[in-house]
Amino acid sequence: MLIYLIIIWKMDKYEREPLINVIVHFLWGAFGAIFFAVAGSSFFNFLFATKNNTPPLIVQSVIFAPFTEEIAKGSFLLKTVTDKKFDNLIDGLVYGGAIGLGFGMTENFIYYLSYGTTFYAWLQLVIIRSGFSAVMHCISTAALGAFLAIAKFSENSIKFLLPIFGFLIAMVIHSIWNLSVSFVNTYIWGTIFIFLLIIFFISLFKFFIVKERKIILRELTEEANMNLIPFSHLSILSSKSRLKKGWIDERIRKLYVRTAIKLAFRKAQFKISNGYKKLYYENEIKQCRNLISDLLSTNIK
Repeated sequence: MLIYLIIIWKMDKYEREPLINVIVHFLWGAFGAIFFAVAGSSFFNFLFATKNNTPPLIVQSVIFAPFTEEIAKGSFLLKTVTDKKFDNLIDGLVYGGAIGLGFGMTENFIYYLSYGTTFYAWLQLVIIRSGFSAVMHCISTAALGAFLAIAKFSENSIKFLLPIFGFLIAMVIHSIWNLSVSFVNTYIWGTIFIFLLIIFFISLFKFFIVKERKIILRELTEEANMNLIPFSHLSILSSKSRLKKGWIDERIRKLYVRTAIKLAFRKAQFKISNGYKKLYYENEIKQCRNLISDLLSTNIK
């Protein structure tokens, strides 16, 4: 799960979140979300139990577990998305994915202890749960994170519906996987479903990266028109070329790139914000411009 976590973190190409923040979300999934998910499932089992029987396992697996677990995992994102440093679309995917991976890690550990009674049984669990179940948890919560991010940066009048839609998608993903592995003759469909989910997840990541590239180009073009940034830097700052040496003094390259990208995102957020957040972003924009001006005035090639 930690390997998956690092891969997702590194997929954020333009402005990676602090690794410590990503780990905090991972730990929430591993401990906090697990606790509330177990408590929620127990409550629903008690609520819908008859005099002599608990609800059927298929109901617990396909309805109760997805509902309670996705709420438990996603609740932390509701706080994260309000943070001013949650500043681009990919943040939702990264933080949501981190929570899902943490949850999957602890759930896997419980399964290994409970059902890995022989080496063969343990090996099956490792392959199935590490390669499929935990990935499902990652993608389902990342999907919710994506919709929360879209809602935050959208100016659409019905954006308040997006978090609900995101939760429903997360729950449906979870339910389909649990249903597919509940029967021997449907297991292959579950495997195919996960592969399709992985393709969807990677495609969504790439789509958001393209959106961020467009934001960077749009906002920095305005800065170039104001003579803050050279026009020749626009295509470099928004592409992999920014990682290469030689196009600007190497002593300032990394700081210049980080500041320029930060400036672009802060400007985009400023345009859709109001109140104290607008003032916060305005101050950040001024700081970024001043730093870029200082860097370029003495070090530009």
